Amino acid sequence: MGMPETAKHWTAQMVRDLPDDGNRYEVVHGQLLVTPAPGGPHQLVLGRLHAWIRAYLDPLGLGDTVLFSPADISWGEDTLVQPDLFVFPPGEWSGEWSTIKTLRLAVEALSPSSRRADRFIKRRLYQEQRVETYWVVDVGDRLVEVWQPSDERPAVVTDTLRWRVTADAPELVIELDALFRDPSA
Repeated sequence: MGMPETAKHWTAQMVRDLPDDGNRYEVVHGQLLVTPAPGGPHQLVLGRLHAWIRAYLDPLGLGDTVLFSPADISWGEDTLVQPDLFVFPPGEWSGEWSTIKTLRLAVEALSPSSRRADRFIKRRLYQEQRVETYWVVDVGDRLVEVWQPSDERPAVVTDTLRWRVTADAPELVIELDALFRDPSA
């Protein structure tokens, strides 16, 4: 599990045709990526991020531009990804995933089976597609890697995560201690 399938060149349509078996199937430049359902800490962190991003976007009239997977984002015949969480421009939503081509923010929370794909394969794709900001959330190490399209290395954030949906928007500020807080504490 979590290892890419290398036997053939996969297409987005082939991935869409796979049965729903609880795994997440994605394809990047023909390479199949398979990951099992995420664990509790992964989902807890993503739930918090979605709530905070939604609360940030709502006053700007953009609350409905933050979504979470499953969602089929595709930039070509051999590419289909499902970012854990993403923000897109409002003019791209038509009710069909195929209309979303621009991501202002893509978020992937690492799990043991997705580390390589999220940090390398999908990161390169997001940079190729000019995703404005890509967050790789490492729940285990309590940090976030922040990538921009032209970055060769990420900014590694261990205290306060900052983001703006547009250059003239106010800043979203997320304290990582709150993001990674243990719910039983």
